[in-house]
Amino acid sequence: MRKSRLNLFKSTSMLISVIGIIMIIATIIVVAYVGFSVVNESITDEISSGNQYDDLAKLRSQYGDLESKFESVKSTYASGSQSDIQKYNDAKLQLSRASSAIDNVQSALDSNKPSNEVDSRIEFAKEKLAEARQSFDNL
Repeated sequence: MRKSRLNLFKSTSMLISVIGIIMIIATIIVVAYVGFSVVNESITDEISSGNQYDDLAKLRSQYGDLESKFESVKSTYASGSQSDIQKYNDAKLQLSRASSAIDNVQSALDSNKPSNEVDSRIEFAKEKLAEARQSFDNL
């Protein structure tokens, strides 16, 4: 009886040791996977952020070009009729909305918002800039 208890204790002890080793290996694998995911996500976010800064620079450049076009025709419309002044002011309002949308993109980038949110703000700014360009073309 004594020998069977000793054998049972040995086999139970061995089983617990093997399970412990398996659990340690599994824990190491999980921690390594999580660490790899965090590093990979960080690198991806930095790349995405770089592209977003490039998009912001393009938006600012397009805005600057459009703003200079508005300034070049300002005197023409300022000396025109009341409807011409109203048309110019409406178009200028669209330009102002585009500027606000571009500033919103800059704010999102500065505050490290998630990439998808910044992308949606970039798309919104592109839409507003296109509306401002269309308004200028309609002048």
